[in-house]
Amino acid sequence: MFERIGRFACRHRWWVVAAWVTLVVVALPLLPSIERVVKVGGFSAPHSESERATTQLERTLGLSPSSFVVVYQSETLDPSSAEFNRQVAASLAGVRTLEHVQDIVLPSEDQSLVAPSGLIAYAIVGWDEEAEVAQRDAATFEAAMVPQPDVTYIVAGGPAFYADIETASQRDLRRAELIAFPVALAALLFVFGSVIAAAVPLIVGGAGVAVILLGIWSVAHLTDMSIFTLNLATMLGLGLAVDYSLFVTSRFREERRQEHRSLEDAIARSVATAGRAVFFSGLSVLVGLAGLCIFPLMFLRSVGIAGIIVVAVSTLGALTLLPATLSILGPSLDRFSIPVLTKLTTDDHAEHGFWHGLAVRVMAHPFLVVALTASFLVALGTPFLHANISSPDATILPADLPSRQGYDLLASEFTGGEISPFVIAIHSDGPMTSDENLDRLDRLVRKLEADPRIGHVQSAIALPQIPSGLSPRNVLRARLALEATGTDTRLRSFIGLNDAMILAFPVKPANDPENKALLADLRRLNLGADMTILVGGGTASIVDVVDAIAHYFVYAATLVVVCTYLILLMLLRSVLLPIKAIVMNVLSILAAYGALVWIFQEGHLSGILRFSPQGFVEASLPVIMFCVLFGLSMDYEVFLLTRIQEEWLRTHDNEHSVAVGLQRSGRIITSAALIVVVVTASFVSADVVLVKALGLGIALAVALDATVVRALLVPATMRLLGDWNWWLPRWLDRLLPRGLRLEH
Repeated sequence: MFERIGRFACRHRWWVVAAWVTLVVVALPLLPSIERVVKVGGFSAPHSESERATTQLERTLGLSPSSFVVVYQSETLDPSSAEFNRQVAASLAGVRTLEHVQDIVLPSEDQSLVAPSGLIAYAIVGWDEEAEVAQRDAATFEAAMVPQPDVTYIVAGGPAFYADIETASQRDLRRAELIAFPVALAALLFVFGSVIAAAVPLIVGGAGVAVILLGIWSVAHLTDMSIFTLNLATMLGLGLAVDYSLFVTSRFREERRQEHRSLEDAIARSVATAGRAVFFSGLSVLVGLAGLCIFPLMFLRSVGIAGIIVVAVSTLGALTLLPATLSILGPSLDRFSIPVLTKLTTDDHAEHGFWHGLAVRVMAHPFLVVALTASFLVALGTPFLHANISSPDATILPADLPSRQGYDLLASEFTGGEISPFVIAIHSDGPMTSDENLDRLDRLVRKLEADPRIGHVQSAIALPQIPSGLSPRNVLRARLALEATGTDTRLRSFIGLNDAMILAFPVKPANDPENKALLADLRRLNLGADMTILVGGGTASIVDVVDAIAHYFVYAATLVVVCTYLILLMLLRSVLLPIKAIVMNVLSILAAYGALVWIFQEGHLSGILRFSPQGFVEASLPVIMFCVLFGLSMDYEVFLLTRIQEEWLRTHDNEHSVAVGLQRSGRIITSAALIVVVVTASFVSADVVLVKALGLGIALAVALDATVVRALLVPATMRLLGDWNWWLPRWLDRLLPRGLRLEH
């Protein structure tokens, strides 16, 4: 089958190239607008308790779906002074006229918005759109703010946070592209030793990225796609396209060295061997990324969809555009060669070279090598045992962006939970203002106020202007009187006909373990009668998202592992080799997990990598890394084992096959890994910590996989298994597709 694909691409080379050029030409005018069709956010868990609490309060009490937070400072005025409050109100005069403003709470109306230190205060502007949508209005909001002579301000809050994510992501993408392309070209020049040969994979990769982005642009009109898919498309698309092109091009050059082999035969043979390996490795990566599609979070689901597009386009390019391009270039492929580098490429085919010698030495001491390398990888992964898994907040942004600056100011001047209170939604079938229900609310408020983990509480029956000692009914009457005079404008936000809201502001930040224990206690509360309680807010959203990810990860991981096993079973015609490959993949992924904790949670190397330690690992990172790396690592496993398989089919000598297979693929695998490491590591320059961590994690895992695992663990375990490597029951062999079998 693959040989026929190669011959088709060779015989219809100009038509194949023309089809790809057409796709690229269609894509180019659309690429500048792609950032307008993708979305930010997508980290919430639909149908979770926190989401249901928010939805209930939006429907019954008019709770704003999102809010801008304006943080005020003054060098001359006290935040409690009349002039400070006058200038705060004046600064928002233009904002009040904006279409989506739902309500505004000023520090003069709620003294809890003034920091205990008296250095800052903040106002809350309720917005009638979700934060992911409202971020498009962030620029309009800031333009409507009126500067004041003595008060400065910073616009923060959910919409501003998402707007800054978009700004930072665009910046990161441009910077990474400027780094990745020239460095990848230099790496390819080192691998091929020829300018023309080095340029071919990069051209195929560039065309692939353009078509991938066209695919994402198209899909984004049908379903929500995260803005982070653009980073993934460039990072993974360029890496895979160049990797696959490297495998096929290197095999083509090897086949061209064979006597009496025509150009078409060389291309057909290259696609039948290296192209076959590319197809199966691409299928492995696709299955890994497809596992993300089962998650309910838009962010993860869209990364999975984008990953499928990336792999499909990259594999198609390697099987069609690349062979067509090679057939056009033909003998010109090695023009402008560098003799010193060209000699390295011929060493791959020497009978006894560096990689052959390494394999022989490793297989001489297989138990020792397996024990040492496995222990090393496990040791690297041990920090993950104390990982604090959480959801992203403004700390993933660089410190030069306004929403991060506002977040830092609030976090430093208020208790940790001031910006992420527990939002408690209470519903009753009877009137919420009945004496019985008000008494229940009062008991709950007093219980919350007595909890040392909670700083202060806001509710319909708790207001600083009301004297203490009054009954809940009299408190409510007093508030209604204040509401009539315009003094209390927030009462209707806290109580309605059948619903009430309580805001409990914890002492610790949202992702602190103490708050997670507090959340569990709150969700166990039973108010009795017909009253129900739902708990949302910052900590609740974090816990619900982490729980949802953990729940679906079990299914995703099972799907990926089972499908990967079946793919390798069909490719390698072996029962045991796929199991061994899966175990080694897990080891390299665990090592990368440990690095995530050591660097991004604990803060090691934060000065060198330019980020503020977060104290947690973002919940989606381990999932994305598992699904990406499980497939990506198979690239090198497939390429190495198919070369070993070719020699095994020819000689049926296990140790000889391993040594020759590693000799003929070791440098190519290392070079391919180097290019993926270069491309993904370019995203370490990103300002968004989430992207930085993903780039570093993938780069580290690939580096370990292509060196420690493929060069040491694979030969050692192949030696230990001996002829059992290729064991396949006859009944199972008859069930497997025969058209995908490697012919020798």
